[in-house]
Amino acid sequence: MILDGKKLSAKILNSVKRKIVAKKLKIGLAVIIVGRHSASLVYVHQKKLAAEKVGMRFYEKNFPTSISEKQLLQEIEKLNRDKKIQGFIVQLPLPRQISTRKILEKISPAKDVDGFHPLNLGRGLLDLSTLLPATPAGILRLLDFYKIPLKSKNVVVVGHSNIVGKPLAMLLINRDATVTVCHEFTKNLASFTKNADIVISATGVPKLIRAKMLKRNCVVVDCGCAKVDTGLVGDVDFDSVKKIASAITPVPGGVGPMTVAILIENTYFASQNKF
Repeated sequence: MILDGKKLSAKILNSVKRKIVAKKLKIGLAVIIVGRHSASLVYVHQKKLAAEKVGMRFYEKNFPTSISEKQLLQEIEKLNRDKKIQGFIVQLPLPRQISTRKILEKISPAKDVDGFHPLNLGRGLLDLSTLLPATPAGILRLLDFYKIPLKSKNVVVVGHSNIVGKPLAMLLINRDATVTVCHEFTKNLASFTKNADIVISATGVPKLIRAKMLKRNCVVVDCGCAKVDTGLVGDVDFDSVKKIASAITPVPGGVGPMTVAILIENTYFASQNKF
């Protein structure tokens, strides 16, 4: 079974659009971009298209890589106060001279539609209503949509970033899954993945997860995306793994569209204080 993120993301966006139209809402989503990182520009364009599709106003704030940390913090404070903006994000990665932690902490939790502020992450840990990180929340929505149970399942998360791996593990534990988190320093990765009912990989290492590392009929969710000579590939060797997995996400068209859809939905929630 192919876990089609495009299909579900379209449903989510259509639902948000209906609510915006019905309530005649004016919602503004802003994105801060520092530099001209090619992958970031692609991601921002996808977010722009989705925002416009549902009837949100999209504001793109571009700054050179030479911007100082102080200047960027000032720009964030402007967006925190801007009543036209109900939600905004700072597109990562940032230049080395800027502390990502300081930047994310400066964003108002009420407008933090990426769900990266410590307050929102903490509320998510406690299973309280909040703005959840888009990719982890999108993965759970995708699994729910295809009626893949999490309770009592052995889930291996490969990757322990603050953006995906850590918050995803937290959300899975809140759903009563038994969670193992692996990462670049894990020895003998296959010894963990072979026993997993569900494997979720978010490393950005092309074709890291291969069929020989998995048990038959497992569920495989690929959060990776890397550009190689043949095009875009994920963390998972799709062609070999699809032969033994009971369900798998494609790259592209799996987790990526879900991340964008949840970001848009979070912006709607932020506008309505529904968290």
